[in-house]
Amino acid sequence: MIKTRHFCILSLLLFFGCLPENKLKSKFPNIIYILADDLGYGDLSIYNKTSKIKTPHLDQLASEGMRFMDMHSTSSVCTPTRYSILTGEYAWRTSLKSGVLWSYGPLMIPDEKETVAKLLQRNGYQTAVVGKWHLGLDWQLKTSYQENQVIRNDLGLITDYKEEIIDFSKNPTKGPTQVGFDYSYILPASLDIPPYVYLENEKFTQPISNYTEGSNLEGDKDYDFWRPGPMAERFDFYNVLPNFIKKAKAFIDKAQKNDAPFFLYLPLAAPHTPWVPKANDPYKFDAGMYGAFVQMVDDQVGQLLDHINVNGIADETLLVFTSDNGPYWKPHHIEKYNHRAAKHLKGMKGDIYEAGHRVPFIVRWPHRISPGSIANGAHSLANFYATVAELLSTPSKALDSYSLLGQLTDLDSLKEVNPIIHHSSLGHFAIRYGDWKMIEKRGSGGFTAPTNLPTPPGERPERLFNLKDDPSENSNISYKFPKKLEQLKQQLDSIKDLNSISFK
Repeated sequence: MIKTRHFCILSLLLFFGCLPENKLKSKFPNIIYILADDLGYGDLSIYNKTSKIKTPHLDQLASEGMRFMDMHSTSSVCTPTRYSILTGEYAWRTSLKSGVLWSYGPLMIPDEKETVAKLLQRNGYQTAVVGKWHLGLDWQLKTSYQENQVIRNDLGLITDYKEEIIDFSKNPTKGPTQVGFDYSYILPASLDIPPYVYLENEKFTQPISNYTEGSNLEGDKDYDFWRPGPMAERFDFYNVLPNFIKKAKAFIDKAQKNDAPFFLYLPLAAPHTPWVPKANDPYKFDAGMYGAFVQMVDDQVGQLLDHINVNGIADETLLVFTSDNGPYWKPHHIEKYNHRAAKHLKGMKGDIYEAGHRVPFIVRWPHRISPGSIANGAHSLANFYATVAELLSTPSKALDSYSLLGQLTDLDSLKEVNPIIHHSSLGHFAIRYGDWKMIEKRGSGGFTAPTNLPTPPGERPERLFNLKDDPSENSNISYKFPKKLEQLKQQLDSIKDLNSISFK
């Protein structure tokens, strides 16, 4: 009996020893990170039962994975959030203290800066970005120009160049390649900001030989609004979203031919303005052109999910769906359509209030994440880097990133509460710790009026809210809890100063 057992064990060892080396190793999952643009927390029907917009594919995705109820972008506008997703650090640590890069701002991420794409690249992943970039490109300039044609912020960061000094006959010299992407197919910035052109591996796919006079310029920068500017031949605003999904499918098909897993960063340009649902498609307009465009996002993401299923790689793919900030949905939109894109949350895109930065966040990873599970803790999109680092068993180099891997794979495990920083379009700060939120200045700090307010006599400028009791931020209770206010103020200051203090 003992001899027989030894023989069986020896046979198994010989069998496994003959297998290829990569079959013995546990394969890392493919990673797809889908980033919607200006999608609201209350747009998805899985998050908001009274939403006027139906999102069946995203609802199904949530039922198959984990839905986060308290996830936050690191800024309430897009460029800084995109920086944080890729680097794991707050963008206000750079010279971009407010706002976004514009049409022709240089590449914001330095060559020496660590990114999640570089991390995955070093660990054998095929890496790609398909979609809206908005992190700058090193455009080539004409040989002669004036200093007033270079636009800098107060700290000297170049955020844009005047259009007339860009040499459109030459491709940019830096872009996603320097950030860690093997392949890129991108729109330089938002779909309402010129130039309107695709670049594949930093090369124009069509010459920039046309010019658009813009669209809906007399409106409120909504509906089918886009600015005047240079445009490539045959550029079609209405086909950008389907085109990105088509390119994403093509990358997946090509990547599958190799043994290595892939990382696809898919930052969509929708439903950011212009709201351009494709003509003749069966989208409902219960929430106007915006609602129809959100339905188009749901439909196109659904087509990508079907493609993943048909190719049989769903079980080996970790998929994230989220948004870069809150919705561009003003009070007159709410009144007109009776749709609350931010649900019960205060404010909108750009603001320091919850609607500016609380975002939908769904993760699916079959056999590792429990279907239909819900996470209630407060987290930020900067956590992507540390999560990937832990997945790869690699130390995290990111300053503001905390791994979510344990929570994703073990919902019952105890989790450390970490503070997160909110940042508005005008550079206002807030800090969140547990149920408590402290806003450093008066006003929205963003798009909602009033943006700035003086501090009433005898009061401190900071405001304090308990979001468990007051999720809509209606009652400033700083006068009731002065000690808590001071604790949060000290914690915010310490994080700004790159220091770490005990917080209890």
